Amino acid sequence: MTEDIARLAVSAAVGGSVLMAICLLAPARTEAQGTKLLQGRAAFTDWSADRPGLRRHIRATDLPPGDLGASFSNGLRIAGRTASQKPVVPGGFKVSLLAEGLDGPRLIRAAPNGDIFVAESVAGRIRVLRPSDTGTPRGKVFASGLTAPFGIAFYPPGEDPKWIYVANTNSVVRFAYRNGDLAARGEPETIVPRLPTGGHYTRDVAFSPDGSTMFVSVGSGSNAGERMGKLDPAELSAWTSQHPLGASWGNETDRAAVLAFDPDGRDRRVYATGIRNCVGLAVGSNGDLWCSTNERDSIGDDVPPDYITRVREGAFYGWPWYYIGGNEDPRHRGERLDLKDKVTVPDVLLQAHSASLGLAFYNGRQFPAEYRGNLFAAEHGSWNRSKRTGSKVIRVIMRDGKPTGEYEDFATGFVVNDASAWGRPVGVTVTPDGALYVSDDAGGTIWRITSTVRD
Repeated sequence: MTEDIARLAVSAAVGGSVLMAICLLAPARTEAQGTKLLQGRAAFTDWSADRPGLRRHIRATDLPPGDLGASFSNGLRIAGRTASQKPVVPGGFKVSLLAEGLDGPRLIRAAPNGDIFVAESVAGRIRVLRPSDTGTPRGKVFASGLTAPFGIAFYPPGEDPKWIYVANTNSVVRFAYRNGDLAARGEPETIVPRLPTGGHYTRDVAFSPDGSTMFVSVGSGSNAGERMGKLDPAELSAWTSQHPLGASWGNETDRAAVLAFDPDGRDRRVYATGIRNCVGLAVGSNGDLWCSTNERDSIGDDVPPDYITRVREGAFYGWPWYYIGGNEDPRHRGERLDLKDKVTVPDVLLQAHSASLGLAFYNGRQFPAEYRGNLFAAEHGSWNRSKRTGSKVIRVIMRDGKPTGEYEDFATGFVVNDASAWGRPVGVTVTPDGALYVSDDAGGTIWRITSTVRD
């Protein structure tokens, strides 16, 4: 699940450089949407079981032990998409192709006016697409010359932002912005001049609802802290007395964490620790910060689960010493027994090696009422599993504003067979009209999903 730039470049190479849009007017191919719930060991399936409406609920007590001898390398071949292939969605929804030929589109965010901002990370640019009723969007490069850009956020939050923030792999910058701008108004202003680099490269950025806090996610520089080094008891005591619970050190300082700043980049602090690779951030209307996390590799097909969770200030989520509570990573046995009972268990456990990336709350009015307040997440899929999972979009089930622990397949059909797929979802976003958009960096596409049923 390590998403380094070199591997991303290979994945993105299948995309062309010509932007075009094709609206697929035929009804979306669907499968019967049931309410089947897979629990316990039955929830550990592979891509062949995926279908819209299938739910899973994985609990911490369901996990097998980690096994250093059970690691698989299962690279994915990207197949060219045929004209008839598109995501499979539940009955009552329709899929259309907004754009293709993009250069590895990664995270996407909707502007208040409905424009879609797209991070083309390898190309070092942000593109903006304006959907239209004709099916052909207006598209333009908003900014270029960036360093592996990924996260995009509008500030202040609300309907009239004055800035667009972009998280490069090594910094956070912002551009002056007014609703409807298709190009940056000037050179970027650097807000956070330095972020740790190397290893996991994606950096997302999000703001608290009142705009007072900027959150930036920074993944680890390694799989399981292999190069972090060890501290003797005196050094460890000194470190823990001056840093947050579970903070990593050495080349992992301020990594595997969510950082917090003022909107102008001051008052830098570690908000939460032990989150191996928080790729996607989202903030709920109640102010809760959420994180979509890639867990570590090489200890088995089904451990440790990836996860989506509320991120609590000061909380420690385990990396690299523990996972999903007090489960000790066999590579760090006995190293941090002081942390065993201090690990926060994530809210929603996903199948291991799903490579959960982008996150978006559904607060629109177009989809049926049961979707409102739920989270959509893009599952990219990883190489480190004997039987492939991921390469789909899921819905995190919420009840009364809180996660139930269940998640549901929403858009599937990207995988062709055990060895190949035509698409790998990365970003999800919701426009003011209530449509859901999904980016696919392998196929260079962005898809629009709408509801054909009104409440």
